[in-house]
Amino acid sequence: QVQLVESGGGLVQAGDSLTLSCVASGRMFNPRMGWYRQAPGKQREVVASINTYGSTNVPTYANSVKGRFTISRDNAKNTLSLQMINLKPEDTAVYYCNVYETLLSKNYWGQGTQVTVSS
Repeated sequence: QVQLVESGGGLVQAGDSLTLSCVASGRMFNPRMGWYRQAPGKQREVVASINTYGSTNVPTYANSVKGRFTISRDNAKNTLSLQMINLKPEDTAVYYCNVYETLLSKNYWGQGTQVTVSS
């Protein structure tokens, strides 16, 4: 069983920066890791994900956050981060850390952390 604990959310102003962190515990087999978000009244959407191929981490981003968000992972420490700059009010959402174990076809979610960006 994988457990995920997020931290780092908060209330900021437009243009500010924020970094989210996620610590994963439990046995994992090189999963895909990512950040999702869900705004009120909207479906959960992927923000960024990152796969590890050998020793190389390969990130992908939603178009809406490209150039502003940076995802990173430390496989030795089982941590995942999301650096967010130039935040916009439309970034307001609950952000969830996600681990997808490809070999087991299992999804794991954190409890979520609120990010609120005021204009």
